[in-house]
Amino acid sequence: MSTGTHLARVRTFHPRRGRMNGRHADALARLWPRWGVAIPEVPTARLDLAGLFGRRAPVVLEIGSGMGEATIAMASADPARDYLAVDVHTPGVASLLAVVEERGLTNVRVGLGDAITLLRHMLVPESLAAVHAFFPDPWPKSRHHKRRLFQPDHVALLRSRLAPGGLLRCATDWAEYAEVMLETLSADSGLANEHDGYAPRLAARPVTKFEQRGVEAGREIFDLAFRRR
Repeated sequence: MSTGTHLARVRTFHPRRGRMNGRHADALARLWPRWGVAIPEVPTARLDLAGLFGRRAPVVLEIGSGMGEATIAMASADPARDYLAVDVHTPGVASLLAVVEERGLTNVRVGLGDAITLLRHMLVPESLAAVHAFFPDPWPKSRHHKRRLFQPDHVALLRSRLAPGGLLRCATDWAEYAEVMLETLSADSGLANEHDGYAPRLAARPVTKFEQRGVEAGREIFDLAFRRR
């Protein structure tokens, strides 16, 4: 088994179950055919981003969009770019689709499945203007560190899908993981840190309910911003 095949089978997420209310179930049934992107375990085709959005514009990939709070805020304020939000939690995907319809947004599409599979098998190199990964699972136990999104092979994959000059932005409320993220990103010779260490908070990123819980628990928020050389 090759290293790439092995990594593809080590999930960076923990599947979550959750119930959808009637509004979200209806949104998923109605809107998925229009704005949804299925990410199968074994993809057979590349994703045509221009065809997906109906135009040629810079594309931002958001990994782990949750309930979609950051996606909605940032896509609403940034209509010149298209946003592909990916998560594994069906209720979150349904919620995001519902709000996209409510706000009349045309620059958001929503993927359901493993973002690493999407990156490796469905997106071509240099196809993204930016990648956002806000509060990825820190997998705090040592035996689970192999599941972290930010490890050298995954970072190399993320970088390869960014166009030259493309920006990788991430944030975490887990101090130990923040150090690992900073070290791993800094070690990739194809990326350049936009700041001396951690980045100031991105003004366009809203404080989500998830982040607020971290703040209330006394955890510091760490932002990072790296640009592809």
